[in-house]
Amino acid sequence: MADHSNVGDAPVPSLWDALSSADSGDGAVFDAADGRVALGALAGASILNGALESLRGKSLLLATREQFATALALLELDGVARRVVLCTPDLKAGQLAEVAVTAEAEFMLIGADEGTDGSPAAALEAPAGLEIVRLAAQPIRQKLERRARVQTEWILLTSGTTGNPKLVLHTLATLGGTLPRRPAGPARTVWSTFYDIRRYGGLQIYLRALLSGSSLVLSSSSECVVDFLARAGSAGVTHISGTPSHWRRALMSGAAGRIDPEYVRLSGEIADQAVLDSLKAAYPRARVGHAFASTEAGVAFDVNDGLAGFPARFVDDGVAGIEMKVEDGTLRIRSGRNAQRYLGDAAAPLALVDGFVDTGDMVELVDGRYLFRGRKTGVINVGGLKVHPEEVELILNGDPRVRMSLVRARRNPITGAVVVADVVLTDDAADGAGPAELATLGSDLLDACRRSLPAHKVPSALRFVPALELTAAGKLVRPGA
Repeated sequence: MADHSNVGDAPVPSLWDALSSADSGDGAVFDAADGRVALGALAGASILNGALESLRGKSLLLATREQFATALALLELDGVARRVVLCTPDLKAGQLAEVAVTAEAEFMLIGADEGTDGSPAAALEAPAGLEIVRLAAQPIRQKLERRARVQTEWILLTSGTTGNPKLVLHTLATLGGTLPRRPAGPARTVWSTFYDIRRYGGLQIYLRALLSGSSLVLSSSSECVVDFLARAGSAGVTHISGTPSHWRRALMSGAAGRIDPEYVRLSGEIADQAVLDSLKAAYPRARVGHAFASTEAGVAFDVNDGLAGFPARFVDDGVAGIEMKVEDGTLRIRSGRNAQRYLGDAAAPLALVDGFVDTGDMVELVDGRYLFRGRKTGVINVGGLKVHPEEVELILNGDPRVRMSLVRARRNPITGAVVVADVVLTDDAADGAGPAELATLGSDLLDACRRSLPAHKVPSALRFVPALELTAAGKLVRPGA
């Protein structure tokens, strides 16, 4: 099995140069629901419809609806454009307009058939000075002049459901400078991800595949989990990533067996022991690992021992040039993978004065291992006592009859709030479960919480639901997030 923990070669001047040096013509492809292309065929082709020269040295929004056009456009634009903003398709028109102003954008790139049907892309035609470039549906053979390169700024948007996202500035070096450059064995690696590549987690997989000359199977917002897994299986996916919520949905879909991966990767949310064990049972030959990363802090570490949390030595000794410390209960990271700065928000510094980025993730040292407890901003206040929703979900999800859960606050006139939970059962537990069975199961779950948690953290009510909503980033939708 290829070892994807090795660091890569020295940073390359552009993504195109990395592609050219990775011998990706040897069968590697980009595969998506709306297109498929061999990477080796891209040397003399473009989807920019002759606009490459006009985009040289400019700041632009890459605002395509689907990922295929994004994956191809990034290859051409890195090293050519001064700044590329990876706009996620869930942005509202007003947010897109604000992003355009903050990024000092001069162009917006959209797909071949986008912006004509009331989609968000159409709303950005109004800002003065912003010119629209429509990408071709497939690469077109043409003569391309690849002159001296600039260092392109890659702008990623923080995920959030309210307000305008922050614009986080990376370079190819901070995003991919330590990723492997070539496959580590004779077998061809085929990567895939549930993530959108315009978000940090998905972009990491895109770069891993591209820089190592591997194939990549992209997901699609218009494709259900069953169809995506079937397509990934047909492509022979060997390495695949997603959030724990993505994976719980896959396990619930009945189609998890459509793929037979060698490596399963989780990131973006707390990977509890229940989901790690479930994935190992579903894919017994796979190495199941989870990674910690954030848009601002970059990738900090991978954990591949099958256990939740991470060893204390990661903080004590560092990991491959990554420095970590825990202060006020939160994990803080300093490394060459940190983003460089925010755009347009001088009031929100990226790092603390000592150069460490506060991730906002709360951790606790237990028996030589740090366990994630939840987000600093997601605490429920029960009569002045703090509850991290994730620590309650950890207990609920530990029951083999539970697939996933969401813990939230409910207003209470005495304590201000109480804890309640929505619970999704596994198919086996849900089949034929009537009111009496559900009442017994609910009692069992609450008893488990009482045995492990103080009284103020025990849910005052449980509700069994068929599904839970995920954000566009593949994370549970949490009230007020």
